[in-house]
Amino acid sequence: MSKGDAKELNMPPQDFNKRYGNVSVHWFRHGLRLHDNPALLEALKNCTEFYPIFIFDGEVAGTKHVAFNRMRFLIESLEDLDRNLRKFGGRLYVFHGQPVDILTNLFKEWGVTKLTFEQDPEAVWKQRDDAVKELCEKKEIECVERVSHTLYEPMKIIEKNDGMPPLTYSLFNLVASALGDPPRPVSYPVFHNIDLPVYPDHEKKFGIPKPQTVGVFPDCKEQNNRINEWKGGETKALDLLEKRLAIEKKAYEDGYVLPNQYSPDLLGEPMSMSAHLRFGCLSVRRFHWTIHDLFEKVKPKESKPDALTCQLIWREYFYVMSANNINYDKMEGNPICLNIPWYRNDEILKKWEMGQTGYPWIDAIMNQLRHEGWIHHVGRHAVACFLTRGDLWISWVDGLKIFLKYLIDADWSVSAGNWMWVSSSAFEKVLQCPKCFCPVGYGRRMDRTGEYIRRYLPVLKDMPLRYLFEPWKAPLAVQQKAYCIVGKDYPHPIVNHKEASNECASAMNKVIESFKGKEVPHCAPSDDLEVRRFVCLPDFVSTGGKCTANQLCPGIENL
Repeated sequence: MSKGDAKELNMPPQDFNKRYGNVSVHWFRHGLRLHDNPALLEALKNCTEFYPIFIFDGEVAGTKHVAFNRMRFLIESLEDLDRNLRKFGGRLYVFHGQPVDILTNLFKEWGVTKLTFEQDPEAVWKQRDDAVKELCEKKEIECVERVSHTLYEPMKIIEKNDGMPPLTYSLFNLVASALGDPPRPVSYPVFHNIDLPVYPDHEKKFGIPKPQTVGVFPDCKEQNNRINEWKGGETKALDLLEKRLAIEKKAYEDGYVLPNQYSPDLLGEPMSMSAHLRFGCLSVRRFHWTIHDLFEKVKPKESKPDALTCQLIWREYFYVMSANNINYDKMEGNPICLNIPWYRNDEILKKWEMGQTGYPWIDAIMNQLRHEGWIHHVGRHAVACFLTRGDLWISWVDGLKIFLKYLIDADWSVSAGNWMWVSSSAFEKVLQCPKCFCPVGYGRRMDRTGEYIRRYLPVLKDMPLRYLFEPWKAPLAVQQKAYCIVGKDYPHPIVNHKEASNECASAMNKVIESFKGKEVPHCAPSDDLEVRRFVCLPDFVSTGGKCTANQLCPGIENL
């Protein structure tokens, strides 16, 4: 490569002293942390010189379709990683281009002998990583890949299940248990007697860009004036973990687990670890074992409940389902997804995205998604159900694309898995419940005071609680007093829920009939209890009966 080409790719100049000895490069993609990073430890073994790098290739860490909040979180995570490396005398080297091109030149300019990286287990990254492994083999560079983005290596789960991904959560747990407990976290890296070179003009040549530098700008003014600010980086992740552990400890002492799910807090300060897990600012193994060890300390005489870290196990389940399925984020060509004849309506889809459906509960959730880049899982279920099998009958694939754009914690596996599951594309019967997921009734149950809607849909801030969830029923005088005229200041509902849900139920029944007698290897929930836990439905309804999460649930609208 000529000097001109090197400059174009923002490479080190060729007159930089070529090093001799064991020169390691650790390639950060996900796993943006120093703690519990086995691939990083491999880089430091017998190493005399070390370079940590990150490559913006237009897709890394889910940046192919990305909105401002998501990119900002990634940039914050890289800045924090760079600050932590500075404590040991090093810096993070950031490049722009294709990994094979960048690495080809780094191997030559730095005299690299070893490349390490954390495994990205999703099928979407396989082509990229295979090309890099092939390059290393060709250049006789030692290439080391280690598992730490997941608790288990997904392909080992598949191998243990006779070469097929386990199609239910229960079966996944059974197969995983045969592999034993997940590994515990590895030690913190030690940089003693290792040279971490830093160029005099490092910031200019290899500095971390701003979101605007890579072409990502705010979509709306609220993105620069967030009510809840989600900050990226390992330092923030570990601080947040300590706060989260205090909440978990209190819950264990009070006799329950999963406090975030047991009593969803839609308005509190950011406490979810999901975005930090998604970018690898927090090790999933550290989170898993810290929770288990804490419960054992608080309840030493009690056996650990299956639900203790079930949200992390759901994450594992979806990673396994996607590991060898390149079409996992699509309906066509996806062997575990049912082909359902969804409607195509871009105008309605856009109204859903922009929070203009006329259903305040749905619109408030979508506004928070766009403004802050995060929504509670009960909100995700509500808007996903409304878009797909509940009201609009629009494909989950369209909804997934919007979630992948805005959600700071969205990743290819978990997001697509959730969308298939909630839309019944991973087919089952227990989610066919228009009463459970009514965009009015479900909202009233989750936002009893209406404060969430008033926060994220301020046009309705003065609407009385009685009409807040269905303002079209408010008398004109009430609308005028609330400074919100339906049809002028806030839209009419885009569908009649009762009619739309009945039409969707009828369409789903046709789907059921079309698949009768056919062998379809789709992923699905194991039972109705699993569904209730997953979407925060009650065990019992106000009439005294058991909630089965299907259409036979009288009384749930009064909860």
